[in-house]
Amino acid sequence: MHATAAGKTQGEIVEQVKNQEPSVREFAFYEPIGRAVGKLYAWLGQGAKISYLSALTENKKARGDEVVGKDGLEVEAALLQRLGFPAGEIYHRENGESYAAVVARIKPTPNILIEDDCLSIGGAPEMTYPVLNPALKRKIKSIVVPEFLGIDHLPDDLAAL
Repeated sequence: MHATAAGKTQGEIVEQVKNQEPSVREFAFYEPIGRAVGKLYAWLGQGAKISYLSALTENKKARGDEVVGKDGLEVEAALLQRLGFPAGEIYHRENGESYAAVVARIKPTPNILIEDDCLSIGGAPEMTYPVLNPALKRKIKSIVVPEFLGIDHLPDDLAAL
């Protein structure tokens, strides 16, 4: 999350995003939420393959003034590395593509999709899982976490997800 979110309530952080508070776009100063890095490494150690679904796109702006294109994806990969996140493929939307379309083209199909509730950008209509086609929904378990509250509450045991 962005630097000025530290110590704020979820509601305050959501307002920062909606109001385009400058630090929201200062990716170099982002920090992990809670124990996210450790949690992902715990799952990785149990055989999980970690992939990331980026808000950045290859051919157009996703929102606001995000860095886009190959340079943006490199910035994102460097940020994940700097923060100590496990290595993993970063998937992004192509021009005009939805997040659901991105998930549909990931091979092999993910078993689990963890996403936040998109509270700061409109909630459920902006989420990925609800708009997946029914065949994919049957293959993928959806886990929704409250935006900006992290994944600490999820089990460390991958099988318990």
